[in-house]
Order: sequence, then C-alpha cells, then structure tokens
Amino acid sequence: MKKKTLMSWSSGKDSAWALYQLQNDPEIELKGLICTVNKEFDRVAMHGVRVELLKAQANSIGLPLEIIELPNPCSHKDYAKIMGKFLQRMQNEGIDCMAFGDLYLEDIRAYRENNLAGTGITALFPLWQIPTGQLSREMLNGGLKTVITCVDPKQAPAELAGREYNQAFIDGLPDSVDPCGENGEFHSFVFDGPMLRHKIDITVGEIVTRDNFVFADLLPGTAGN
Repeated sequence: MKKKTLMSWSSGKDSAWALYQLQNDPEIELKGLICTVNKEFDRVAMHGVRVELLKAQANSIGLPLEIIELPNPCSHKDYAKIMGKFLQRMQNEGIDCMAFGDLYLEDIRAYRENNLAGTGITALFPLWQIPTGQLSREMLNGGLKTVITCVDPKQAPAELAGREYNQAFIDGLPDSVDPCGENGEFHSFVFDGPMLRHKIDITVGEIVTRDNFVFADLLPGTAGN
C-alpha cells in the first residue's frame, strides 16, 4: 500500500528537490502540495514569492495546491490553531505522511514532528543529513534552476538577492554561509528542474528591503514580454 503523502512546499530548491525524491519513490503516492502564505501581502511566507508564481509551480508539477493563509503578524497561538484545523482535515482525508525539505537542523525537525504528534501523520525528510555541499552539486547536476528571492543581510551579502543559484553563486559564498542556506541565509524560487513538467518564465523585478530582509520581486513572464 502506497503512503498518501503531502509535500510541505516553500517554492524553493530544498522542497523541490525533496519532492523529486518522492516522485521517484515507488512507495509514495503524492497527493498535493501545501504552502503557507502571508495573507496581507499575498506572498509565500519568508520567500516573498507571488501566489501567481506559486500556482504556476503547482501547475507545472501537476499536483493540487493547498494554500494556508496566515495573518501578518502571526503569533505561535494563531499558527497552531490554523495548522491544527488543517491537519485534522488531512487526517480525515486519510493522509499518511507529510514531507519536508529540511536538511540538518534538529530543532526544526523536532518542531515538525511535535506538530504532527497524535495526528497519525508521519513526518518525512527525504534530504535529511545529506552534506549540503554534496546536495548543492546534486541539485545543479540534476538540472535544478532557481533564483534567490530573499536574503538575510545579517548572514549573507544583500547583493545575492535576484541572483541565479549556480556553481558560481556557491563558489562565491562566504565560508560562514551554508551552500544551501539552511540557516536562513537565503531563500529561493525554482523555475525549472526535473520535478517540473515545463519551465516557468520569470523576470527579476525590484529589489527591496523589508522587515530587515532583502527581497527580489519575481514577475511572471520573460523580459520584453
């Protein structure tokens, strides 16, 4: 019996590569993507990606997309209440597993597992403890293409926002920055790769600083359209 699985989707490279592993796992039946969105700005939480582009990703992947709207700001109590209702509904629909793109942060993994405790839904971590230098190479060699949408300038150079994630990008990172940005140094948007059925055309728009983060506003379509 295949495990009915939801992918916790961020629009970025780690969740995309985790999804790709599940797409190739004969024991997994993917049932959909779930993504939290800032209700005030209508953008993916932390990544700053427009919902229009999020929906384009889901269309290219070929899976249903469940958008969970969060208030701004969102307290831990509000988040727990919103997610609790969602998980109850997923439990009623017979979901067996929820997958995450986390790489090595033990506290984040424990948080995910604690949130699912008692629901009967198991947390999956397809990329867990793969060395991030190795993982970044696997992603690039596998055809993953992604753009940096958010940078924490306290941890990484602000000018990384809007850059494509490629080998030159990785080679130029300070030693203190994880190659996959696992410590929150940067976030991304995947526009092409083996988990997608077709490429998503995007243009990098305005670079803005908001709430102490630097965001690159991605626009649908290619330059000149």
